[in-house]
Amino acid sequence: MSTGFRTSRAAWLALAASLVVGLAFGAAGAGARSGHSLSGITVFAGSSMTDVLPGIDAGNTYSFGSSNTLANQISNGAPADVFMSANTTTPAALYAAGKVEKPIEFTRNTLAVVVPKSNPAGVHSIYDLTKPGIKIDIAATTVPVGVYTVQVLNQMGLNTAIQANVVSQETSDSSVVTKVATGQVDAGFVYTSDYVIDPTDLILIKVPAWAQPKITYSLAIVTASPNQAAAQAWVKRVLSPVGQLVFVRSGFLPLTAPVPTVATVSRLSAKPGATLSVRGTNLDSTTAVTFRGVPAAFKVLGPFRLSVVVPERARSGSITVTNPAGTATSPRTFTVR
Repeated sequence: MSTGFRTSRAAWLALAASLVVGLAFGAAGAGARSGHSLSGITVFAGSSMTDVLPGIDAGNTYSFGSSNTLANQISNGAPADVFMSANTTTPAALYAAGKVEKPIEFTRNTLAVVVPKSNPAGVHSIYDLTKPGIKIDIAATTVPVGVYTVQVLNQMGLNTAIQANVVSQETSDSSVVTKVATGQVDAGFVYTSDYVIDPTDLILIKVPAWAQPKITYSLAIVTASPNQAAAQAWVKRVLSPVGQLVFVRSGFLPLTAPVPTVATVSRLSAKPGATLSVRGTNLDSTTAVTFRGVPAAFKVLGPFRLSVVVPERARSGSITVTNPAGTATSPRTFTVR
């Protein structure tokens, strides 16, 4: 891995964030930062945030690792002030057990495939991973990224074929990145942010938008933390425009991006090759249109309209429109003639 790049990027983000925070909050912000650094706040966070969080506040003490492992440590009394997880279910379980305060969602992510820069196996799409002899690394299902990986493979109907080529399972996304970057395997499933933070040794292969799982991160203040005020200040900073900008620059998705809606489709039945007009809202950021999972060619005509071509293998059913914030389906069933 290119550690120099990762370090310099994190340092730059830290400087940028601190300067903007200072301008935004003035003397009050400076006072909050002073008390915050003196508090010795400790943040337990999923490994996918290793290069991101110091860019928001380099003065914290961070412990990065598997979200589930960190949660177990908190349950056993580890001295953490804030827990930041790569999913929503783990903090919810801690909240139910009385170990943390009510969780708050703070960012989102997407799943991707990465291959070594040299790409010796010639992997150019996720479907290439089904070829015999391809060596694939994934995270175990005991960690969030491993769960998301299986969701994608099941959604695409590729789980059996690709799992046959899996040669190892890791306890974190960072371990998968390392094995891919050093050429120990031909490909691996990681978060898109893992690539954006350090693209030097990797090639990114996108997972189709229609197959993407909903990857939402949530955080919670540890109930037993003696630094409640400082922990609250940290949460506010993460949710602030400055904190959110650091996440977005590192390949994460904004928390409040608009979800698309589909109001009407110009025709309710047509043959493959026909062009339809789809109307709705927030359509200008569309990344995929599918007919019961079959991808279709489309053209964005503005925030309220798409031009969509019925694909050759289209199946009757709902038409689905996807953007980075979510999906929407047609209110009425479309019939392929």
